[in-house]
Amino acid sequence: MPIGRPKPQLSLSDDTKKQLEIMANSRSLPYAQVRRAQIILLSAQGLTNTAIAEKVGLSIKMVGTWRQRFIDQGLMGLYDQPRPGAPRKISDEQVALLIEKTLRKKPKGATHWTCRSIAKETNLSKSTVQRIWSAFNLQPHRQKHFTLSTDPYFVEKVHDIVGLYLNPPDKAMVLCVDEKSQIQALERTQPVLPMGLGYVEGITHQYKRHGTLTLFAALDLATGHVITQCKKRHRHQEFLAFLKHIDANVPEEMDIHLVVDNYATHKHAKVRNWLARRPRYHMHYTPTYSSWLNQVEIWFNIITQKAIRRGSFRSTQQLSKKIDQFVKSYNADSKPFQWTATVDSIMAKIKRLLENISGTQH
Repeated sequence: MPIGRPKPQLSLSDDTKKQLEIMANSRSLPYAQVRRAQIILLSAQGLTNTAIAEKVGLSIKMVGTWRQRFIDQGLMGLYDQPRPGAPRKISDEQVALLIEKTLRKKPKGATHWTCRSIAKETNLSKSTVQRIWSAFNLQPHRQKHFTLSTDPYFVEKVHDIVGLYLNPPDKAMVLCVDEKSQIQALERTQPVLPMGLGYVEGITHQYKRHGTLTLFAALDLATGHVITQCKKRHRHQEFLAFLKHIDANVPEEMDIHLVVDNYATHKHAKVRNWLARRPRYHMHYTPTYSSWLNQVEIWFNIITQKAIRRGSFRSTQQLSKKIDQFVKSYNADSKPFQWTATVDSIMAKIKRLLENISGTQH
């Protein structure tokens, strides 16, 4: 026979559960609010207050408090009580209407709401809209870009590459290989204004073009060391020349595992023939539209931000020299990237994305 008072019944609608899951997985909300959403979700699964307290690191009393607050006030009960001051002038209905309009509707003649446009629509002040949007982490002006892979062997390829990252083979090198094409040698038409106290570096938006380069790079998974070559083009001839450059700069006694994308030059007949004559080379292709699986893309972003984007180059030769200088400096203190994503975590993220997409179809 149960001892003590029975817990009040807690049930969640599908919409409320979805909002709680978004809060519980948020990386931008305050941790206290994330933990409160986790408490409600765990409680809805039937866990006792004692078990929940152990999972979230709070006292049993605090777990019971937030559970009761949610039963009494719903989602708004998970937010901190207002501090002493003037009474709140905005009703719960107005807040709910604003959130509903932000999430479900579009303004006439525009792609997204602004603070001013929705404030006018809802008869609220701009500052009130900003506070409510901030409280619920709503950012209509921002977007995240994505492309779902159409590769029929997506799962198999993810298992293959993530397996290489998390459990690399013994007595072998894993190299993440790709090319960054169309790097422009841009010369600024006016001098750069140096940064000073109270103002940032100034740079003109006008420039002269002096041609482009393609940067081929191979990132050593174990050390973070990068092997590079700059080429004028990025055909199979240049890729094959880069493979020969890699071959001249890796230990002869080791197997070489190359992670590359599905670009046509990587699968050219002459490239395949060269690889076939060297059985120690093993190719691992990323799924279609999944360049984020190739760790060299992280390094490409680093060199773009630190050596290319803010530079001024009078020729492709000067651009190539700058790239070589950066590579030498980077390799002198290189460290491997820490890959933590597992196959399960990647698949779970894709599942959530697909669920969100299906929820937006009408």
